[in-house]
Order: sequence, then structure tokens, then C-alpha cells
Amino acid sequence: VVRNIVYDVKTKGDSSVINYTNKFDKNSLSTNEILVSEEEIDSLTKDLSPELIKAIDLAYSRIESYHKKQIPDDLFYEDEIGTKLGYIWNPINSVGIYVPGGTASYPSTVLMNAIPAKVAGVQDITMVSPSTESKINPSILYAAKKVGINRIYRIGGAQAISALAFGTETIKPVDKIVGPGNIYVSEAKRQVFGDVGIDMFAGPSEIVIIADNDNDPGIIASDLIAQAEHDISAQSILITNNKSLAEKVLNDIKNQISSLPRKDIASQSWNNNGAIIITSGIEESITLANRLSPEHLELSVENARTYLKKIKNAGAVFIGKNTPEAVGDYIAGPSHVLPTSRSARFSSGLSVNDFIKKTSVIECSEESLNEIGRSAVEIALNEGLDGHARSIEYRLSKK
Repeated sequence: VVRNIVYDVKTKGDSSVINYTNKFDKNSLSTNEILVSEEEIDSLTKDLSPELIKAIDLAYSRIESYHKKQIPDDLFYEDEIGTKLGYIWNPINSVGIYVPGGTASYPSTVLMNAIPAKVAGVQDITMVSPSTESKINPSILYAAKKVGINRIYRIGGAQAISALAFGTETIKPVDKIVGPGNIYVSEAKRQVFGDVGIDMFAGPSEIVIIADNDNDPGIIASDLIAQAEHDISAQSILITNNKSLAEKVLNDIKNQISSLPRKDIASQSWNNNGAIIITSGIEESITLANRLSPEHLELSVENARTYLKKIKNAGAVFIGKNTPEAVGDYIAGPSHVLPTSRSARFSSGLSVNDFIKKTSVIECSEESLNEIGRSAVEIALNEGLDGHARSIEYRLSKK
């Protein structure tokens, strides 16, 4: 299904985008209606509560401040024979951000994906988000305006990903696509990867909590449930060396889920994917956590920071008993876009580095080329690449 959608949009452009959007999102949009106007953004966001605006503004400030500290410097040096070497950084030209929409409201998704791109220096950012009755949630629009996104289209699904990747008569193609979505969006991103860059192949959300005996079971339970309510496939795991705590947490989970608005999702997630594991102590707990390589890892133990260096595989670490994972979802500073499905073994969370490219720089002098050129020729000839060897030899023969 996804392959057909991606191909149709690639070959037929706007008409396919509109057909699929109206079919799946139950809209009646025309091509000239998919772009959200500045007037509509202003109209839809004017009634947002001052409290929500203040919260989004604070999150923006903190996320921007954190990511500004990630901006790397160019590097240049001259080696002992006079060759000048180094590298320079340049931002990606254009980025597309996918934000889940419909009845949902995820302004944090806008902030966590767009701010690192803006800080990196990306000049052109397009946002796509599916609409309900042709409307996008006002909080999403406010966050997009706050960040300075260049344009917003009320489209979603695999058709939006294909439009961003290949362009249409209306939508400009981008160089990289980031942002979460359902299985159709994820599969579309997988299929267009190579034609454009993507952030990651994200799976269901997950948390591992390492807790010692000095913990409030209700708090631990609430952190596990916070992850479980994301999705029926989300995974919540407690690792502890205290059986009594484990039993109390299990009981509290049952009680807390019963009063949760998303109790059906959280209950199914916990029953199918949740786990409580008893270990002999903190060292065994850390070893197990490193094997699990979770998206989120809470270290809810005494002197938690002393164990940080032992954590090798985790998307983000939340240190101490006053640091719930949920604060990282919204306002702490680092992007909440993190590796899942054990991919923290070899990858990192979204950052400024995902929106910049490093270009190597090499400058030989006559003297330095003469010093190293003959060795390069030898290696080229050994590899059977005579043209490579000659391109160096021509320069050496003139000296």
C-alpha cells in the first residue's frame, strides 16, 4: 500500500496528494487549500490560553539554549610537512518535519524537531501535519510560528512523506525528513531514504527504570505508566534489587491505570510489554540495562550520578529521583527524538549534528605533495588504478 502511495505522489504530484489526503483524512481540500496561511495561523492561535503559550515559550527557550551548545567549530591545522588539513561544517539546505495531527496535539514534536534544525542554520523548513475538517491544532501552529517554520501544509500520511521527498507542483522537495508518525509514515520514510535523508527508523517508545529500595512506589509506577500510555506497543520495564518495592509498584500500576483517561492503551501496553525484573544489586541492574539499550533510562538510586559512566547504551539518561522522564519529553532541553528498539547501541538522539554536514579540507604545497605523493602512487598502482597514480605523477614530474 505504502509503495503505491509513494509512487503515485512521485509520478502524479499534487493530484495524488489531494486524493489520498481527502480519502484518509476525510477532508475535502483542493490544491490551493493545503498551504496554511499566515492569517489562519493568527486566527487559530489567538485564543490559546496564556498558560499554554507561556509553557511553549519556556520550552522553546530551554531547547534552543541546550542545542546552541552543540554547534561545532571548523578545524584547520598544518601538519609537520606543510599540508593544511581540516574540516568545515555546513547546514543542510532544507528540511521537512512531519508532525502527527488530526485530533492530537503535539506542539512538543514541533519544538523538538525544528529547533535543532534552526539552531544548525537550516534556512528552509517545511512542516506537514494531517488535519481534521481541514484544521490543524492551534498549539501545533503556535509552536511552528514560534520556531519560524517557513511553510505548513495540512497533509499527512505516506503521501506527505513522498511529497516532501520528491516534490510536487506545489510542494518543494527537501533534503531531509524528520519527525514521528504511524506505521505508514515510518514505512514511507524507509522507502524514500536515499533520495532524501531521514532522522531514524523509530519504533515504539520505551523506558527502563533502575530503582533501589529507597523509592516511592507510586512515583515509579507513574513513570512506567507515562510510557505505557503512549501506545499499545510501548514498553515499560522496572529493574530493582528490592522485591518489596517491585510488589508495591505492581499494585500501584493497577490502581493508577484504572483512573487514567488513556487506560485502555496503558493497560494493554503494560499487560503485553511491561516487566519488573529483580536483580542482585545495582551492578547487575546496569549490566542488564546496557543490554536492553533503552530509549529512556531512569537512574532512580542513591548517588545516581556516580553510575553515569557505567551507562553505555541509552538514548537519554534521567539522573536521580527528581527527574521524571516526562520532563525530558517537553521542557528539559535535549530533543526527545531518541533511538528505540535497542538502536541506542549504535545511534544517538536528534541534535544539531543531524542537520549539519562535515566537509573535509585538504591543501598540499609543492613540498608536501612531493613528500607524500610517491607513497600515494605506490598504493594506487597496487590497487590497479593507474589513472589515480598518473594524476599525482604529472604534478611530481614538473618539480
